[in-house]
Parts: sequence; C-alpha cells; structure tokens
Amino acid sequence: MTESLSKQNTPGAVAIVGRPNVGKSSIFNRLAGGRVAIVHAERGVTRDRLMREVCWGARRFELIDTGGLGRLEAPDDPAILPGERLETLVRRQVEIAVQDASAIIFVTDVETGVLPQDMEVADFLRKSGKRVFVAANKADYAGRDAQSAAFESFGFDVFPVSAAHNRGFKALMAAVLPALPEMENLPPRAPLRVTIVGRPNVGKSSFINRLLQSDRVIVSAMPGTTRDSVEIPFTVGRDFQARHYVLTDTAGIRRTGKIRQAVEFFSLDRATRSIAGADVVALVLDATQGPTAQDKTIASLIQEHRKGCLLLITKWDLMTKWSESEYREALGKAVPFLSSAPAVFISSKTGFNIRRSIETMDAVAAQVGAQLPTGILNRTLIQAYERVAPPYVKGKRLKIFYATQVGVKPITILLFVNDATKLIPAYEAYLTGALRKTFGLEGAPIVFQLKQRVAQSGAPANKTGHRSASPKQPWRRRAPGTTRRGLVRLRRR
Repeated sequence: MTESLSKQNTPGAVAIVGRPNVGKSSIFNRLAGGRVAIVHAERGVTRDRLMREVCWGARRFELIDTGGLGRLEAPDDPAILPGERLETLVRRQVEIAVQDASAIIFVTDVETGVLPQDMEVADFLRKSGKRVFVAANKADYAGRDAQSAAFESFGFDVFPVSAAHNRGFKALMAAVLPALPEMENLPPRAPLRVTIVGRPNVGKSSFINRLLQSDRVIVSAMPGTTRDSVEIPFTVGRDFQARHYVLTDTAGIRRTGKIRQAVEFFSLDRATRSIAGADVVALVLDATQGPTAQDKTIASLIQEHRKGCLLLITKWDLMTKWSESEYREALGKAVPFLSSAPAVFISSKTGFNIRRSIETMDAVAAQVGAQLPTGILNRTLIQAYERVAPPYVKGKRLKIFYATQVGVKPITILLFVNDATKLIPAYEAYLTGALRKTFGLEGAPIVFQLKQRVAQSGAPANKTGHRSASPKQPWRRRAPGTTRRGLVRLRRR
C-alpha cells in the first residue's frame, strides 16, 4: 500500500543556505552520509529544497539543502515575468526552508573571500532571527583556516570546514546541535518493523539471537524449527536517542511443492503476511551455498509486496577465498533484480558486522521514505530520456511530459505521458536505474504510475500526445495528395 506524501514531525531542522556554487550540496552530502544532492560546478544546479532526516552521533534531525541565493537569469529578459523568474522562485524556497528550520548553516567560500552576495545573504539571515552558523567551506588544509576570519564581520560564529576532505564538521555540529529543540518535546516514533525471511535452516534465528545477545528464539540444525512468525521488540540506545524496532522471525519458506503438512501452509501464510506488514525485509542468504532458486522465489515475493530490502549474507566466517566485493559482484550476476539491495556480510558465530546490519536497516528505511524534489526528479528523467530514447511500440514512441512523486513506502512516481501503453519493462528498468544513480535509493522499490495526458478541451489526447482535430474527425489532417490511408493518389496524365 502506498503512503501519500506528508510532512512528518521531526526533531528540529537545519537549513543549509548560501550564494550559488559555494559547496552547499557537498556539505549536505557530507552530513547526510551519502551522495544525495547533485554536485556540479555549474552555477545554480540546486533549485528545490532537498530534505533528508539524518543522524549525527546520537541526535537525529532534518537537513535541508537549498538553492543558491543569487541572480540566475538576465534581469532584462522580457520573456520572463517578474514573479516567474527563477531567482524569485529559488528565493521563495529558501525563505520556506529558513522559516521551518531551527538552525541555519550559512555556507561561504574561503577561496573567494567575502563577496557582496555573501553580505546580502547575511543580512537576509540576520532578519530571520534564527541561530546562524557560518561554514567557511574549502578550507582544505589547516593553512586556510585563518582565511575564515574574514566572515566574522557578519556577527555569526564561523567554522572553517572542507566538504571535499571532511574537515571541521565535528566542531560545526557540536555548535549546531544544541540549537535544536529538546528531544522530550517530540512525539514518540513508531518502531521500525523488520521481517527476517529466508529458506529453512539458513540462519535466521541464529542472527536474531546474536543481535539480541540472548537465546530469544529456538535454534536447531533441524530444518523447520520455527513454525510461527515471532515478533520481538528491542531498542538500540537510551533515553530520547533510543531507536525502537520490532523484529519478526519467520518460518523458513519452502518450495510450494515440498509443503506436506497443514501447519507448513499456515507458516507460509504467516510469513507472507509478515512481509506485507513490514517496513523493511531482510533476506538471509547462506554464503557457502550461494543464491538458490528458492532464494530467488522469496526475493520475488518481497518485490511483489514492494518492500524495502537488504541482504544478510550469513556464515561469512567460512568464506576465506572470497572478498566482499567479489561475492557481491557474483551475486548481482546470479540475481540481477537484487543488485539494488544493500548486502551485509555477517557471522552469527563471531558477531561480525551484526551492528552494521542494524545501521543498514535504518538506511533502507530512510530510503523507502525519501521525498524526491520535483525539479531534480524531472531533470534526471529528461537527461535519461535524452541519453537513450524509448523504443517504438507499434509505430509510436513513449513521450514523458512531467513527473512528480505522489507516495512513499514504496516510492511512487506519477508520469504524465502521451500513451500509457508505450512504456515497456526494459525501459522502465532503465528509468529506475537513472533515479537510483542520482538519488541512491538502495533497497527501496520504485513504482511508476502512468497518466495519459488529456487535451485542454476535455477530449482525450490521441496516442501521439496531440489533440484531435475535432470530435467528429479524430484522424489527423491529410497531407495534400494522399488518401485517408496515406496512399498516394495516382494522377492521370
């Protein structure tokens, strides 16, 4: 079931603001812990607000990337109305971000020093009344830290940082986090529901017991020990920084042809329902056996329910001749549709990477609930369309006019197109890959909903995306010298 987009209660927000091309998106990616925002030397690449809930230490908060405050169009262009200038629209988005934020990171550039645009941004932020912290970016080495003193004239605390070399962010965030609201004023968050699935005797219960550091579920070498789906609540952290989870250990999913007892039918039904009710599904694979046909069947079940997915490769302590990268590459070739799911190589016997598995669950849950800015979404699809045009289907080609995100869990993209029947699975997979390349979205399912464009008169557009000539004449006007079937008339000499 798709959840519609809505503003969620978050533990404070931090907005990143500054003039164009000072490294705001690079700082956003550094704080978010991944490549989320598009980084390019071209001026004014970021124009929409890009939001992501992130954790820094034990604190979580909403991070907002904004477009550069500056003139992006020629002021004397008569074709652009004052209210429609991109500069005006970007500034409006920045104003909303500043209004919603509890603290502001004002990004400047130590290489260029103080520019008139920086002074204008400082005046704008000073009037907002919010706590402002200057991140003097591109201080790539200690010798440049002294250049950040020029920005102290703005009256804000200044911190030399380098997004490229990950310098100075500990001191910056140590000052920013106390400006956020107290955690006790926030509503409690619903626990993250994680369902553990896999073949019988693959190590699901052993993983849970190692994670909980107790014999919470029965572990036996006999296949099929777990018959029911067992829900296990647990917490990581303490007090207001605690993260709450509900793990569901499911019965091993057998091939339908091998189910002999009635209780196994009920076990399969409970496991399927546990997948349907999960936020994230962890598929457990045996590293010593590799993916089997049954593993692929279980993976397709996860895809069918459109759930966020990660792979837990167990018994990694027994694999001495393979590296993680080599095994991941081989796994991607064997099961291509699992290539987008992050893999964690674990050992329930030694405890290797058990903590990392929890962090990956959190990351997949964040990706499943990601909100993609409309502007970057459309630019990504347009660039993908221009690189590789869709194939002709019955003489016609798909045209994409506009895209917008309409839901999360799974991420649902509404495409306005000329003909909804022209999107073939191969091209849909290509567009999905383009979105993953831009936004990441590891383990998050992406669903396209197609809506055929309707003519302004109310009559539906024909398959080429053009309006019909009239309700009584749906065919297009014939070229001179042709029949309705397009056959050239023979002229008498």
